Amino acid sequence: MQDYLKTHPLVLASIYILSAILIGVILEYIFLRKVKKLTRKTKWEWDDALVDAFHWMPLVWLICIAFYVIEISIKLHHAVITIIDKTLVVILITSITIFVSRMVNGMIRLAAKKAQGVIPATTLFNRTTTIVIFFIGGFIILQNLNIEIAPLLTALGVGGLAVALALQDTLNNLFSGIQIMITRQVKPGDYVRLGTGEEGYVVDIKGRNTTIRSFPDNNMVIVPNSALVSTIVTNYNLPAKRMWVVIPVGVAYDSDLEYVEKVTLEVAKEIGVEFEGGVDSVDPVLIFTEFGDSSINFKVRLFIKDFASHFMVKHQFIKRLHQRYHKENIEIPFPIRTVYHKQAS
Repeated sequence: MQDYLKTHPLVLASIYILSAILIGVILEYIFLRKVKKLTRKTKWEWDDALVDAFHWMPLVWLICIAFYVIEISIKLHHAVITIIDKTLVVILITSITIFVSRMVNGMIRLAAKKAQGVIPATTLFNRTTTIVIFFIGGFIILQNLNIEIAPLLTALGVGGLAVALALQDTLNNLFSGIQIMITRQVKPGDYVRLGTGEEGYVVDIKGRNTTIRSFPDNNMVIVPNSALVSTIVTNYNLPAKRMWVVIPVGVAYDSDLEYVEKVTLEVAKEIGVEFEGGVDSVDPVLIFTEFGDSSINFKVRLFIKDFASHFMVKHQFIKRLHQRYHKENIEIPFPIRTVYHKQAS
């Protein structure tokens, strides 16, 4: 058998390659799957990122090892050995670059989840990290292939100017996205309202645009990053998610204002205690604001958990207040106009 393999090097090479593929597939579909199930059960989440980074990597590395064994065990022409060596270098460095990129991005996602607001969990940030890692991997490949980097950088500099002019709008959106990500004034999960009227939850910040999920109709609004940077943005999550909601109310002129204030604040406190969106630890505030055309107007301020809660809190407060006013005989007047008609002399 050994003599046969020695006289038939292609058969021997095929056996090495097929063995590497078989072992790699077994490791991927049996060993790694079992390891993934075990890591899912552990409290330490970093091992999940490490295991996910190994996806199909053992197969690639085993095939590279198989070709290296073929190279040292079979007599090959020097030119063939050179081609194999360079190919193996490119494949190994590329696979290690992919492995490092997966692991780093996985760790960034976990860190962003744990340290909310400190590390940006955006597509733009992850892609930027991936590009940087692949650039480093690419330069390592060029160095190992003995390719001069300086002339390449010069060519890239000249070509980069032409590309920058051709892709001016794209680069404008890209750098605007980086600015949004660095300033951290808008982050995924924030509820924002744009100066152009669009509002909703920020879903993701990408290289070209920022996606916003409108509330409550769940439509996806896509805003170019350059437009987002140049418009006025109201962020209802800054400086904190909790906020005041203001509800205007008016009562008749002959109402007992002390009693109106007492009843209204009682209803407002009930809303804060009974409904999930309210905050019972902060007392509501009532402020009389003006003598209106047909009513004495005031504003009720209720403290709520987040912007999305204000719809239901307003809804429940208006219903409860109307019922209580009806019970207490407090009048909410209709708009009245007094018209003086001057008769002709």
